[in-house]
Amino acid sequence: MTAVTGAIDAIASTAATTAARSGSFAGRHILLTGAGGGIGLAVAQAFAAEGALCSVVDRSPTASDEAAALHQSHPAQVHYIGADVTDSRAIADMLASATQRFGPVHTLFNNAALFDLAPLLDSDEASFDRLFAVNVKGMFFVMQAVLRQMVEGATPGASIINLASQAGRRGEALVSHYCATKAAVISYTQSAALAMAPHGIRVNAISPGVVDTPMWAHVDSLFAKAEGLPLGEKKRRVGLEVPLGRMGKPGDIAGAALFLASEAASYITAQTLNVDGGNVMS
Repeated sequence: MTAVTGAIDAIASTAATTAARSGSFAGRHILLTGAGGGIGLAVAQAFAAEGALCSVVDRSPTASDEAAALHQSHPAQVHYIGADVTDSRAIADMLASATQRFGPVHTLFNNAALFDLAPLLDSDEASFDRLFAVNVKGMFFVMQAVLRQMVEGATPGASIINLASQAGRRGEALVSHYCATKAAVISYTQSAALAMAPHGIRVNAISPGVVDTPMWAHVDSLFAKAEGLPLGEKKRRVGLEVPLGRMGKPGDIAGAALFLASEAASYITAQTLNVDGGNVMS
């Protein structure tokens, strides 16, 4: 390490530490769906560490151990809500619970999603309906409900962050439904951003690459069966294929979410930010 490189690293480390302790989201209400674990939980942890008020939503009526631990460490900042985002009544109840606890939502992290393989000639209607119900219908109607509130309340600095995927940027032979749902997320993000721009509300998306979360055990097992691979081999291969040489971590996505929700991104809307180690270039 050169002296210059060492100095740059020291400055970057100090800046990151300062940012982490800045409480820059203090008093701001962040609503996060699909936040019982994985990426959603990591994003909730990052916002809570920055002082935000976090409504943590997941499908289960009771919080996961990890979400419960987040509440225990930030009892005044974290509120858990069990809700099925495919149910319009549940969405209304979710938003009512969140706003009753913390007031108007400043940022939505719209993350609830399912993954499944969908070989083109073998996929059935039930699989199609299941993925589109959560990944597209749920995503859209949660976004719509929150945006209505933001418009009616003229919420200052309001923003939406939808979770897309590199799968929405390209087709994949075994993952047709999932790819299509995430392409829809990108398209809805652009349309919503244009519709909301006159209200000063920003709408963006994050497109992760392969991220090492507990869900990958399920993903790996599906590919192992479909491609005749040993367990763990698919995960190993996709990590090696990333230009930066590793799978992403949930914290990588959390950093992008903090940025897009911040004042530093106040002139950014209608964009889908690739956080994928170089897998997709745009």
